[in-house]
Amino acid sequence: MAAEVIQMTEDVINKEAIARAGKILKDGGLVAFPTETVYGLGGNAMDPTASMKIYAAKGRPSDNPLIVHIAEMKSLEKIVTNIPEKARILAEKYWPGPLTMILQKAEIVPMETTGGLNTVAVRFPSDKIAQELIRAAGGYVAAPSANTSGRPSPTTAEHVREDLGTVIDMILDGGPVGIGLESTIVDFTEEIPIVLRPGYISLEMLRETLGEVKMDKGLIAPDSKVRPKAPGMKYRHYAPKADLAIVKGPMEKVIAAINHFLKEDEKSGKKVGIIATEETKKYYSGGIVKCIGSREEEETIAHNLYEVLREFDQCEVNVIYSEEFYTPRMGQAIMNRLLKAAGHKIINVQEEAE
Repeated sequence: MAAEVIQMTEDVINKEAIARAGKILKDGGLVAFPTETVYGLGGNAMDPTASMKIYAAKGRPSDNPLIVHIAEMKSLEKIVTNIPEKARILAEKYWPGPLTMILQKAEIVPMETTGGLNTVAVRFPSDKIAQELIRAAGGYVAAPSANTSGRPSPTTAEHVREDLGTVIDMILDGGPVGIGLESTIVDFTEEIPIVLRPGYISLEMLRETLGEVKMDKGLIAPDSKVRPKAPGMKYRHYAPKADLAIVKGPMEKVIAAINHFLKEDEKSGKKVGIIATEETKKYYSGGIVKCIGSREEEETIAHNLYEVLREFDQCEVNVIYSEEFYTPRMGQAIMNRLLKAAGHKIINVQEEAE
C-alpha cells in the first residue's frame, strides 16, 4: 500500500496532518519528514519494535545506530546520563541545527535504537515541520535518512517515495531541503571531542567554539568488526547504481583524463556520466554532463550532490566520473559523501602522469 503524501511548508503547517503523523509514530508506524539536512525516516525512538521496522524498511544493518531527534533542549537530559560542558556549549550555539552529538545513553533508550551501543546519537533539527512532528510523537523520534540503505540520501519527498513509498505509512512533503548533506556528528564520549562525520558545521567552526577537536582518522572498512559509533561510518553509502570514480589532480589534467576515459568507455559501449561544475562543464566533449553547482558557491555543490547522483540513475549510465571538490568550508563534508558513494575509488591523474 502506498504511503500517504501530505504537502505543507514551514510557514503553513498542516496541524491535523501533524497530529495524525504523531499518532502513527506513537502506534509504532513510520513517517518520513523533512529536516534542514535531508529527509528522515521517523519511528518512535523509545519503541524497540519501531526501530527494527526502520532497519527493515531501509534494508539497513541493525548495528548502524539511529539518530534520536528531539524538539526541546530539556528532552536531552532524559535520554543521556551525562552532558559534558563542551556538549552544552556546542548545543547552545548550534541547536536547533545540523549538529548530532554522541553521548552516553540512559537506560530508557533501547539498544535497538542505538545499534547495540551504550551511546546515543542526538539531534535537534531546525526545520519547523520536523519539530512539530517530534512534539506530536512524544518528543523522541529515531530517524536515519529516508532512503533505501546505501542509496543517495533523499533531498525531496519524491526521492523518499521512489525508495520507500510502499513500505512506510506517511510522507510529510515540505519541499526541497535546505542544506542537502547530513548533519555534522561530534562524539563527546572521549576527553577530546571527535568529529565522526563532517557536515555543514565544519571542523574549523567547532574548534572556534570548543578549542581542541579531533577529526576521525578515516572511515571504518566494510569488513571491520568494529561497531560504528555513528551513522554512515561502516558501510558504503550514498551510492548511485553506476560505478563512480573520483578523478584527482590539477583541474586541466582532470578534465583531459575524464575526456580520455569518456572516449574509451564509449568505444566499449558504455554510457558515461560526468559530474562537473559551472566553471568546467563546457570543457567536456560528450557523455551526460551534470552540473553540480559552482565552486564559488560551495553550498550549491552540497545541496545538489544527492540529486545529481539520483539523476544519473534515471539516465541509466554505466559509469560516472566526478571531479573532486575540496572547497574551503564544506569540502570535507562533500568529499566524505562522494568518497563513500564511490567506494573510495580515486584516479589520481597527477600520480599516473608521473
